[in-house]
Amino acid sequence: MRGDTVIVFARAPRLGVKKRLARGIGAMAALRFYRAQLAATVRQARDARWRLVLAVTPDQARARWPRGVSRLGQGRGDLGQRMARALAGRRRAVLVGSDIPGLSRDDLARAFRALGRADAVFGPAEDGGYWLVGYGPRRPATPFADVRWSSRHALSDTLANFAGRRVALLRRLRDVDTAADLPASRRMR
Repeated sequence: MRGDTVIVFARAPRLGVKKRLARGIGAMAALRFYRAQLAATVRQARDARWRLVLAVTPDQARARWPRGVSRLGQGRGDLGQRMARALAGRRRAVLVGSDIPGLSRDDLARAFRALGRADAVFGPAEDGGYWLVGYGPRRPATPFADVRWSSRHALSDTLANFAGRRVALLRRLRDVDTAADLPASRRMR
């Protein structure tokens, strides 16, 4: 439904992005990877069934953003605060990262279908986090409280905040944080 929203979380595609990846492959290669991956994510997320928004950081960054996509600033705070702000005020929305090579338009459609019967949906990541989070109107007041971000506990900590609500899980995918993630992510495409 057109009232649904896909939010792509994105950093400005410029030198210095993906620092942990850059340590393994170099800053220019990390930037090339990120630009290509952001473009691929936006291609997969464009669909007439939902609205597409880029949630960007830094908020006013001048960068080569994908064309024809509205942007909003992520604002200050930890990852959970920024995600909660991006999702706030939307009846049904899913949020994805911009570093998930296996992401497909079908994954996003499955997420919205899952929200037809569940209060929240998550796409588990190989590292214990998640590549997608989505929820409808029945959500906890603080969905991302006390989450140990960038750890193997991120998904389980977040799921604890959704206790008593119906939660759906999508397929497990790998995000790319380091050079070691690249070979496995290429096999998942």
